[in-house]
Amino acid sequence: MQSLLTTFLVIDSILIVIATLMQPSKQQDALSALSGGATDLFGKTKSRGFEAFMEKVTVVLGVIFFGLAIALVYLKAH
Repeated sequence: MQSLLTTFLVIDSILIVIATLMQPSKQQDALSALSGGATDLFGKTKSRGFEAFMEKVTVVLGVIFFGLAIALVYLKAH
């Protein structure tokens, strides 16, 4: 059982990395990174389309990752 959960955890980790790399960049230029993005504070718009889908996929994969990690710790302790 532990090896199965470990395998799923590794697969989920790889999918999280891929989903994170597929997300579009949110910074417009290097000046925004240096200034802390203060100009974007009030200009934030709701993400749509592919960007919204990738955000949801990343959140779901993150929840699955933590669930698997907690399950593995529980199995190791008992």
